[in-house]
Amino acid sequence: MADPIQVTTTVRIPSDAIRFKAVRAGGAGGQNVNKVSSKVELRIDLTAIEGLPEDALVRLRAAQRNRLDAEGLWMIVSDRTRDQLKNLEDAREKVAEAIRAALVRPIPRRATRPTKGSKERRLDSKKRASATKQQRRGSFD
Repeated sequence: MADPIQVTTTVRIPSDAIRFKAVRAGGAGGQNVNKVSSKVELRIDLTAIEGLPEDALVRLRAAQRNRLDAEGLWMIVSDRTRDQLKNLEDAREKVAEAIRAALVRPIPRRATRPTKGSKERRLDSKKRASATKQQRRGSFD
């Protein structure tokens, strides 16, 4: 069992919602890479996160939809270093950052109309392009 992850003062991932697994990593390390399991996989049950508002959970699911496995668990992988404990800390920090990002409500977009000046600039550029093409047309006769 992994230790619980305290994301904010109100949001916490209990230890029973976290599954930890160490696997062999590829990449740099020479022959040592074939013997040592330094890559870390964390699987987190999103429904068991304590204190996470429903709208933030929806945003988190949407942001991490490609990292959800068949059981609906969120899978976080870290093989940044050759040390298992550092990779575990890195994975836990990735989890906390993603949840903090999901807690931020996006600013709703307000529909606006184009200004009079932008309409005029658009029409002027269309007229210039049309005039350029008109000039090209007459030169081959």
